[in-house]
Amino acid sequence: MIRRSTAIAGAAALAFLFLPLSNALAQQQVPAAPPQDAPAASPDQPSAPAPKAPVFPKPDPANFTASAPSPDAVNTFLQTSWGYDQDRIWQVQAILKTPVDGISKVIVLIGNKSGSQKPQALQFFALPDGAHIIAGDEVLPFGAHPYAAFRAELKDKADGPYRGNAAKDLELVEFADFQCPHCKEAQANMDKLAVDFPKARIVFQNFPLANIHPAALNAAEYGACVTKLGGSTAFFQFAAAVFDGQDGLASADGATLTLNSAVSKAGLDSAKVAACASTPEIQAQVLASVKLAQSLNINQTPTLMVNGRQVPMGGLPYETLKQIIQFQAQLDGITQ
Repeated sequence: MIRRSTAIAGAAALAFLFLPLSNALAQQQVPAAPPQDAPAASPDQPSAPAPKAPVFPKPDPANFTASAPSPDAVNTFLQTSWGYDQDRIWQVQAILKTPVDGISKVIVLIGNKSGSQKPQALQFFALPDGAHIIAGDEVLPFGAHPYAAFRAELKDKADGPYRGNAAKDLELVEFADFQCPHCKEAQANMDKLAVDFPKARIVFQNFPLANIHPAALNAAEYGACVTKLGGSTAFFQFAAAVFDGQDGLASADGATLTLNSAVSKAGLDSAKVAACASTPEIQAQVLASVKLAQSLNINQTPTLMVNGRQVPMGGLPYETLKQIIQFQAQLDGITQ
């Protein structure tokens, strides 16, 4: 579920940087519906020519007025971000000085080899530290290893229940909200990841969006207590039951019944879990998880962090998700 506070401009920039090109462009433009009375194509008419890869205009050297970042640095960053998508092509078109010393404006043209998508332009501002950019209204990591800092932070602070490998070489951290419909839909893909990446450590990290999901915070606290009292195995049994009964979270009475039922399915005492959920210790634990998500610049659920790489999961096809994980593992020198 996208947080209501997220600006449209920021979402557009994030779509270009994090999503497959077809998904990103779908968020940028919605083609008009054909007229109701449009005639059907005649079988005698010649078929339209197959689309071709776009030919980008040659960059003008006059548009490279900034000393940093270099075109090679931008290309390395984009290869790290987009290299999983073999169909995507791009060209750095300009790196311009701005009125602010040390801040450069970067313009990149984007298309795909198959020519099935109309080319688009992405622009962002590179900051003087060489490690961040501003895209839309978001500050994002930049460089040859843009996810390294987030990866280190997750290794240190992602303390939620996990399944799979205890080692953190390949760490997939899901930030989710129990009352978020997209999070419920994402669980089938999370289960597939557990099968396809047996060497991965797959962590569930609470990120309740309490301002739009009134029952999410209490559900997160229950989940934290289930983990405390029954371990990770009990938690994932609890989580599956809560997502299955998610509609029951819509009312206060329904939420109580849903959470207590999920606790029982996990083999624990609902009264003990309810008492645990109201303790300052558990409330602080859930709050720390929310603060971790905010520190990582996560602004929607469900979001998967793949060794520090942010992957918004809403509507993302499983094969693309798998492709991104395999690519990031390769970048990090991990053998699957």
